[in-house]
Amino acid sequence: QVQLVESGGGLVQPGGSLMLSCAASGFTFSSNAMRWYRQAPGKEREWVAFISSTGSSTSYADSVKGRFTISRDNTKNTVYLQMNSLKVEDTAVYYCNAIASWGQGTQVTVSS
Repeated sequence: QVQLVESGGGLVQPGGSLMLSCAASGFTFSSNAMRWYRQAPGKEREWVAFISSTGSSTSYADSVKGRFTISRDNTKNTVYLQMNSLKVEDTAVYYCNAIASWGQGTQVTVSS
């Protein structure tokens, strides 16, 4: 059974940083690409970042490019999202995704 557990969210001021983690189990983590998505209040869920199974390839939504970095540790079955220079509009619940499964999400609130 696929399980994805996000953590690391919280309240941060504009310009601040957070690192999200997603611990995966129930599937062969090292063989699967991983993605981060987010959903702001009243909006549809949107894709944020992608990382290939080996970590050699990454891509980002234009809205976060240059500020967010996705990475993974296949020895720990964990994917990360380092978020820098956070903006109010980054406020959302962040989800990790793999093979059509979702975690419960972690809330990120950017506010002064």
